[in-house]
Amino acid sequence: MAKLIFKLKSVSFDEADDIKNLLTENKIDFYESPAGNWEISLHGLWLNDESQCIQAKQLIDEYQLKRGQRIRLETQQKIDKGEFETFFQRLLNRPAQFIFLLAIILFILYLSIMPFLKIGQA
Repeated sequence: MAKLIFKLKSVSFDEADDIKNLLTENKIDFYESPAGNWEISLHGLWLNDESQCIQAKQLIDEYQLKRGQRIRLETQQKIDKGEFETFFQRLLNRPAQFIFLLAIILFILYLSIMPFLKIGQA
């Protein structure tokens, strides 16, 4: 029976490709199930042979640990160089985008609250 080894929902393409390559290089037999047209199915990697589960989990855990360390280091290097864009820097660099998104949020909030305001007036 197949065993789910890795869920691919909200996983970047490069990480998914790295995991697939890692499993292939270590001769672990797996297949990928798609999320479907409406993305309601489970998008993941499944093992055909459950006896390889422990090895696959160890490989994936090691990879994710190294990836996390690498990304934290890259982020810290960007911060040290002043290349990391903070929220306020993004706000100053793109004020029109911020105003547009804020207007959309306020409009949706207004539409959500409006029926309750009309009840109070009646």
